[in-house]
Amino acid sequence: MPGEIIDRPNPQPLASHIPEDVLSLSVKLENAKLDVSTATGLQEFRRAANYIAAAMIFLGDNVLLERELSFDDIKPRLLGHWGTCPGLILVYAHLNLLISKYNFDSIYVVGPGHGAPAILASLWLEGSLEKFYPNVGRNKQGLHNLITKFSTPSGFPSHVSAETPGAIHEGGELGYALSVAFGAVMDKPDLIVTCVVGDGEAESGPTATAWHGYKYIDPKESGGVIPIVHVNGFKISERTIYGCMDDKEMVSLFTGYGYQCRFVEDLENIDADLGASMEWAYQEIRQIQKAARSGKPIMKPRWPVLIMRTPKGWGAPKEVEGEIMEGSFRAHQVPLMKAKSDKTELKQLQDWLQGYKPDELFSKDGSIHEAIERIIPKDDSKKLGQQIHSYGAYQVLKIPDWQKYSVKKGDQASCMQTIGELLDQVLVDNPHSIRIFSPDELVSNKLDAVFRHTGRDFQWDEFSNARGGRVIEILSEHTCQGFLQGYTMTGGTGLFPSYESFLGIVHTMMVQYSKFNKMARETSWRKDISSINYLETSTWTRQEHNGFSHQNPSFIGAVLNLKPDAARVYFPPDANTFLSTLAHCLRSKNYVNLMVGSKQPQPVFLTAEEADSHCRAGASVWKFASTDDGLDPDVVLVGIGAEITFEVIEAAAILRKRTPDLRVRVVNVTDLMVLGLEGSHPHSLSHEDFAALFTADRPIHFNYHGYPNELKGLLFGRPNLQRISIEAYAEEGSTTTPFDMMLRNRVSRYHVMEAAIKGGAQRNEKIRLDMHELLSGIRHEVSKIQEYIMTNSKDPEGTYDTPAFNGKGSVHRDVGYAD
Repeated sequence: MPGEIIDRPNPQPLASHIPEDVLSLSVKLENAKLDVSTATGLQEFRRAANYIAAAMIFLGDNVLLERELSFDDIKPRLLGHWGTCPGLILVYAHLNLLISKYNFDSIYVVGPGHGAPAILASLWLEGSLEKFYPNVGRNKQGLHNLITKFSTPSGFPSHVSAETPGAIHEGGELGYALSVAFGAVMDKPDLIVTCVVGDGEAESGPTATAWHGYKYIDPKESGGVIPIVHVNGFKISERTIYGCMDDKEMVSLFTGYGYQCRFVEDLENIDADLGASMEWAYQEIRQIQKAARSGKPIMKPRWPVLIMRTPKGWGAPKEVEGEIMEGSFRAHQVPLMKAKSDKTELKQLQDWLQGYKPDELFSKDGSIHEAIERIIPKDDSKKLGQQIHSYGAYQVLKIPDWQKYSVKKGDQASCMQTIGELLDQVLVDNPHSIRIFSPDELVSNKLDAVFRHTGRDFQWDEFSNARGGRVIEILSEHTCQGFLQGYTMTGGTGLFPSYESFLGIVHTMMVQYSKFNKMARETSWRKDISSINYLETSTWTRQEHNGFSHQNPSFIGAVLNLKPDAARVYFPPDANTFLSTLAHCLRSKNYVNLMVGSKQPQPVFLTAEEADSHCRAGASVWKFASTDDGLDPDVVLVGIGAEITFEVIEAAAILRKRTPDLRVRVVNVTDLMVLGLEGSHPHSLSHEDFAALFTADRPIHFNYHGYPNELKGLLFGRPNLQRISIEAYAEEGSTTTPFDMMLRNRVSRYHVMEAAIKGGAQRNEKIRLDMHELLSGIRHEVSKIQEYIMTNSKDPEGTYDTPAFNGKGSVHRDVGYAD
């Protein structure tokens, strides 16, 4: 069956069956007539920016049309997206006007990131590109450089990116603009972010939830967002959902979300329509803020949202080769794909560009008409491309001495409960520069100590409204990530605690953010920002009660795949090392920090001083668990991960009693990146240090929390790899007991013992002599424990008692004999 045939441009949605009176919920305004100077400035700004944006897609020369276009003037590759550009420029022009009138701080977040030509053209007109890139100054040569180099290796990329002044979000992967915008205004009471959400992006799940973002904005302490839904009706090759919804459907939807809905759709008087609408939205935000800041907050205020209906590719040729162009999906990218080889399309391009009358907008030296200047803010710091919040507002946190919260060595403590005490004080000491974003799991993850001095920032709830809470809990990982990104990009520090298995939901968001930050670091003008901090707990090792769906450590690999100068992955083995790690991460800048740890009580193996030294090193020999402090070992046993390391320590304790002739060195790795090949990461061990820690030639057994291929990738290239064995999460799980999870994935103490005996037997004749008997006993013991678990639905008593060592002997009690 043939696909649908669209027979007219800019088709309107069919009427719905919703009663007409719902339209009374939409906002009606009188479109005040603009004075001639303002109207001329807006129109000329739009014409100039549209001209530049279109020229950027096509022209490799002759950028001011000083002669008839020829094929030689057209770029060899036509790259870019025209469809969204006219709408983005329209909004940019009116933001300039509003800022000029009220002199406020503003950021423009662009969901349709492929509309970079629109933003770059506007930035050039306002002079912001010139500040950061002198080679694209506001002159003829600068304009030539901007247009001819766009979407080439030596110019700006095709999407809004970190190289774009004023940008805090790259809209390549759609769905996140709105949540980033809300995160950006948190704790910035004077900032207003205008966020354009394309009607294609509006179909994404993350955007659907992000509409609730205002429910987490306290207008007393935070700024406001002006969301603009740009409904041009089409995606790449199909109509959009919002494009097929009539005004009654739209106003019903957004009223339910908590907004006042204003339609901007008078194409004949679009500047008057949008100007009045932007003025209304601005005043509504200020009124809501004024009430909150005067001690009379409005419960469930109705925030403004604009629904802007303009044609797709507005201004492009009406038809190309007999097909509808303007007002259809065909205008999404390059409207005239054959402009370099087809005379008809070249002529259409000439007419299109000439229609903007560039000779009226630019002088021969490339400078812009005075009328355009009049609507651009006079104060450089207020220009959208030079807003300091977008590139240089990092606030250094005051971090208390974490050792005050340390736990006595030998005790048992939950890592999460312990760091909760530290986080409580961090929130007290930094009341406006750190927030916690959590998908409804803070108490479950045993971090509820933070609620001693703060609360949740949920403004729709009567029990948390207008109380200045620093914790945002919303059961959408995407929204948490978007809030976190916006907050971090504009100077704050955020922490994202989550169940381990569900952090993977934001995998690609994290990667997109990391790409943006990588490019930001390569600019000369973007300043440092806080690291983005993930706290991964409720790990697979202790999610036996929730079952297989909750057993998934894959986010670790996602972070490992980042560039080495960004990726940081930590596995603190106990409460004190976690305190040290968290304090370090909160002080760090520009990284993606992943901290993985346990929420259940675990033995505290190191004093505060020992933990500090261990974390600085990233890995060390644990002499207390090693034979003769780890000297001259037969085998090296390595634990990476809290529960996994516990099994290694247990194995060492049992081995010391049962096989006193086996010489064992126990190593814990808390900074995973130290294992990488020398030079592969800033933290990677030199060959000499690696050999000193793990020996040059003795068998090494790794017991690892994540997937085995992650460790194999890190170790690849290290010499003598044949001596290494690895056990890790093997994608085995169910609703069972904690120790059965260890057994199923072959990371239990018994599997560590088996590996130790096999490794030690390669060098130690006494161990080799008894190896078969020892291994048979271990395997029998595992069988009996599995039988016990199946019969009793619990682990044997004492399974998680703290192992104790006493000189060369051990007072460790065997745990696990089922009979």
